[in-house]
Amino acid sequence: MGLFLYLVFMMVVGAFIGGMTNSLAIKMLFRPYRPIYIAGKRLPFTPGLIPKRREELAEQLGRMVVEHLLTADGLRRKLNDETFIRDMTNYVQEEVEKWLQSDETVAFWLERMGIKHPQQMVETWIETKCNMMMTQRGELPLHAAIPSELLQKIDDAIPAIVDRLLFRLRAYVESEQGERQMEHMIHEFLQSRGMFGNMIQMFLGNVSLADKIRPEVVKFLQSDGAKQLLVQLFTNEWGKVKAMHVRDVEQFVGRETVVGWLKRLTSAIVQEPLQQPLGPLVAPYVRSSLPQFVRFFLQFASERLEQWMKRLHLQEIVREEVASFSVERLEEMILTISRREFKMITYLGALLGGIIGLVQGCVAFFVQL
Repeated sequence: MGLFLYLVFMMVVGAFIGGMTNSLAIKMLFRPYRPIYIAGKRLPFTPGLIPKRREELAEQLGRMVVEHLLTADGLRRKLNDETFIRDMTNYVQEEVEKWLQSDETVAFWLERMGIKHPQQMVETWIETKCNMMMTQRGELPLHAAIPSELLQKIDDAIPAIVDRLLFRLRAYVESEQGERQMEHMIHEFLQSRGMFGNMIQMFLGNVSLADKIRPEVVKFLQSDGAKQLLVQLFTNEWGKVKAMHVRDVEQFVGRETVVGWLKRLTSAIVQEPLQQPLGPLVAPYVRSSLPQFVRFFLQFASERLEQWMKRLHLQEIVREEVASFSVERLEEMILTISRREFKMITYLGALLGGIIGLVQGCVAFFVQL
């Protein structure tokens, strides 16, 4: 009976010492948090292992994350995975649909991007460019300042303009208003000729001179000769305008007039789209091209991952984050992950201590025999 109690006592003492030793060793990983000094001498094993090596731990964790966990190859495989591409496409489509269904106008989104008063910006840009062009090209002839394509279009449009002008003239001459106007002009002309005019009126009697002249005027306006005459006239005058210097045109028309006309034209073109919701304007293009855009962007990102990761300095980010943790937080994080394992280590120390105590008790008993 005495031997049994002795062996049990040795086992209990050994288990207590083994468990306490391992528990103390685990505690010394974190504590004390700061070095302890007595009489100016730092006590050994202070601070604990992790507080003492926190900078090295942060450095190693940063290197481990970049070299073994968050690698460019691993991210590239994920970005090129068809399941991930499909999930990303669905996610982007859902978010874009929410955006397309909003009532926010084009002007609102431009302001969100930092472009305030877009219409005013366009008008200011036009005024600046117009003034710059007038200053830089003032000595150039107009045909050198205007694009050749525009000049050619104007040249080609002259016959059509003449046709339209002749048509409007014929319509006016044949109208009642044109008839009255022609009679009035002939009457004033004859009155201005005095006796000669009275003689002509007496000779014609009740026949209206306008009725005699108007068919001839209409016939002339319908003739090819009239068209050729006006085309030649317009071409000659347009040639004179093209030969004028930009400065001369500016002085004749007025720079303010040109700038004001361009501003009004811009306002008419820009104002309405700016006040419309952006979603309906871009929806057909966005919906049709979104899957291709997502795939293109993921492919673009996968080809440049290594460069981006180097520029992000992920290792430095992890090191700074870990180094900024307090020791208490590091202890809490590690214990949250490994608390069960640490307990098992403590229990293992107690078990080994108990076995060692039992062996010591047996050895001591046999030595005494």
